[in-house]
Order: sequence, then C-alpha cells, then structure tokens
Amino acid sequence: MCDAAWRGVMNQVLWYWVPVALYAGAIFFMSAQSHPEDQLPSFLFKEVSDKVLHAVEYGILSLLCYRAFRRAAGPAVARQAVVLAILTASVYGLTDEVHQAFVPLREATWQDWLADTIGAVIGAMSWRSIRSE
Repeated sequence: MCDAAWRGVMNQVLWYWVPVALYAGAIFFMSAQSHPEDQLPSFLFKEVSDKVLHAVEYGILSLLCYRAFRRAAGPAVARQAVVLAILTASVYGLTDEVHQAFVPLREATWQDWLADTIGAVIGAMSWRSIRSE
C-alpha cells in the first residue's frame, strides 16, 4: 500500500473509529462506578428515567457505529451499516450489563439491556434518515 493510501486509511480510522472506541470507553468507565450519578449532573437522575438515559446513551453509540461502518469499513459493510450498528451497540450493552453485575452496588437487568437496544435502533435509524445518501 502506498504512503498516501496508508495515510487515507489512518485518517478514516482516526476520524470514524476512534470516537466509537472513546465513547465505548466512557460507557465502560461510568459502568465501573458504584455511584455513577456522582459523576453526572444531578438533574439527569432526578428528572429523567433511568431507561431514557440508557436509550440515549446507546443511541449515541449506535449513531457513532453507523457512521463508522458507513464511511470507514468498505462498501460491502456500508450496505449493512444500520444492522451492524444496532447489533454492535446492543451486544456492547449486553456486555456492559454483565460488567455491571461485578461492580459493587450495581446490578445487571434485562430491562436496561432492552432500553440500550431500543436506543441503538432509534440512534442508527435516525442518523440514517438524517444523513440519507
């Protein structure tokens, strides 16, 4: 691969996949906290349902995944970007629930995972609709 092509690939990785990895890392970090509400604005936990927070969190992850699959994973993958984004975010949500089962004062629930998955569907489908090509 020539130097210019290699730089192009690296730019795509940095621009599209690094945000996915950083956001997933932030989710993991927050999930490892026994009291994540201490790290976020208090109004989020007093006025907004926990399930809505899960849906928004994984909607954003799915949106970032869709963007990366669509733009930086090749044409065959790009055609399946919505499905792959939803699947990726949903599976990550499942692993996050398992992770939380081992964190003191946290619990894993299928309802949280369902909210994660619903958010993933909304995020990927919304971004696809907004950015239709």
